Amino acid sequence: MVYSRPGGPPLGVLPTTQLQDPTWVPVVQRLPGWDRILLPSRPNRSTGWIYTDDGGLRGVYSTYQVRVELAARRLTVFDAERRLGSWPVAVGAPGTPTPRGRTFLLASVAPGHQTYTPLFLALGAHSGTLDTFAGGPATIALHGWPDRSAFGHDVSYGCVRVPPAALDLLSRLPPGNPIMITD
Repeated sequence: MVYSRPGGPPLGVLPTTQLQDPTWVPVVQRLPGWDRILLPSRPNRSTGWIYTDDGGLRGVYSTYQVRVELAARRLTVFDAERRLGSWPVAVGAPGTPTPRGRTFLLASVAPGHQTYTPLFLALGAHSGTLDTFAGGPATIALHGWPDRSAFGHDVSYGCVRVPPAALDLLSRLPPGNPIMITD
């Protein structure tokens, strides 16, 4: 159960799986017996509180940091303070911008048929301009792209298109890993 505040009224239930992966969400604040978590829902950057004293949850810590700089059209991955890689990327077009702010890696989805990417890394963020996309709720993702000429440009529907080496590294990050998208 997710609550509006510690001991407050319930907002809803956080599912145990998201897109066939176990649900992992980042903790953004801790109080005795309660964690405030980032939710994979609209509006982006929504939070809620979960009760932690019943022992039903498992916590992990990730040293990985992912930064997407929209103006520079660049994605950089760090392990603690050590830079693991930095790549030019394609980001949202002016009419469908990539949403800014703190989000997280929600799930890893391999397409059921051959497509332009071997993997979609769904984030806990949604398009600010589209209600739906490709039959889903316009979830933003990090994914591959076959045409390298797109990198360095604002051309997507809000997703971040990344080169193969970046996708390979990102695919090894744990679900729930924080991602910061800045100007």
